[in-house]
Amino acid sequence: MLKTRLLALLFTLMVALPAFAADKAKVVYHLSDPDKAAFVLNNIRNHIDGVGGPANVKIVLVMHGPVVKSFTDIDAVDKTRNAVKKLQDDGVEVDVCANSLKSFDLALDEMLPGLVEATHGGVVRIAELQGEGYVYIRP
Repeated sequence: MLKTRLLALLFTLMVALPAFAADKAKVVYHLSDPDKAAFVLNNIRNHIDGVGGPANVKIVLVMHGPVVKSFTDIDAVDKTRNAVKKLQDDGVEVDVCANSLKSFDLALDEMLPGLVEATHGGVVRIAELQGEGYVYIRP
């Protein structure tokens, strides 16, 4: 009887665990304050490490407002440039608000490589992601 229950439990786990593994946590980080850029990039790194690596989470960083200027290819410091590249290598999508680009007279090709333009705006992108089940974090 005990052996049958253990076999049933083992079978259930073998069937269920792959389904859980396929479900990644989805998180959107919101960044607008230039003074928090390094802090937020570090939070995202800690988040990835804390869940056991990039295979376990899908993260999108959405930025708008004055922080956008900190991510131009010319103005970004090496620490920011390297942190963004490592996060992108781990699958983090970094979205930049089209309205902010326009407001600061910037083009997407002036930004760090690999950034994605949120064509309808940063706050709209955040709302879209929340509608898709992303958890919202604004450190």
